[in-house]
Amino acid sequence: MNRGDVTRFLRRLGEASKAIFIMNNRGLVGLILLSIPIAMALFPQAIAPYNPWETTGAPFEPPSWRHLLGTNDMGQDIFSELVYGARISLLVGFTAAAATVILGTVIGLIAGYVGGFVDEVLLTVTDTMMLIPVLPFMILLAAMLGQGYQNIILVITIFSWPSVARLVRAQTLSLKQNVYVEAARAVGASGSWIMFKHILPQLLPLLVAFIVLRAGGAMIAEASLSFLGLGDPTQKSWGTMIYWAQRSGAISSGAWWWITAPGLMITLSVLGFAQVGYAMEEYVNPRLRAR
Repeated sequence: MNRGDVTRFLRRLGEASKAIFIMNNRGLVGLILLSIPIAMALFPQAIAPYNPWETTGAPFEPPSWRHLLGTNDMGQDIFSELVYGARISLLVGFTAAAATVILGTVIGLIAGYVGGFVDEVLLTVTDTMMLIPVLPFMILLAAMLGQGYQNIILVITIFSWPSVARLVRAQTLSLKQNVYVEAARAVGASGSWIMFKHILPQLLPLLVAFIVLRAGGAMIAEASLSFLGLGDPTQKSWGTMIYWAQRSGAISSGAWWWITAPGLMITLSVLGFAQVGYAMEEYVNPRLRAR
């Protein structure tokens, strides 16, 4: 890539960022909402007043100037837990969403481009995965694999790719009829070369929007599995905060702040991802922009 290519790429990236985050109200609102959890994940030591693993007060202290969100049953500062928990929650959300889109894209590309018997088999598997009750099977598989965020990412990916695969397959069926694909096939280009060098680049903007849209859902799935005790108890995340709050009797003790804070942050992040994802989808889809 020469200097001219880099300049054109940066110019197009700037135009896309302006259209998504400045000229689109949804994108701007989503960026503002996400700035809080992202700042927590990137600069926890600058934001959190205490080490979240250290006892800094009496158990179940109510919110005060010393402890903005009070303390938990071990006397740890809940606000510091909330700040450090953003890292794991966002990491799982982004990683699981990216893995879901990558797996769904590969399956959808192969099914849509190859067609025939391969398409029928992959489409049958996809439809079957979409029909099964996701949550019970996610809980069962996560319990079998054991605690850990790597296992949670794997479980979310396994049960979330079918919808992406169907969308990618539909786009591939349309794109493979284009003239440049026919030309590449005529000069002897292999199917894998055409899929990943000609069709996939046309899908990339849409796939990025898919990742952003699904990051919020992955965060909810992580919080749900962690709430059931399937997360990593040695790490701080918003899901494990809710789990320990429920297990330690925060509700019966009147410590509403322990459960409310991570719940609000999850809601804030999911709304932010949804707004940014919708703005990106409008940018890459002319029909949505026309509306």
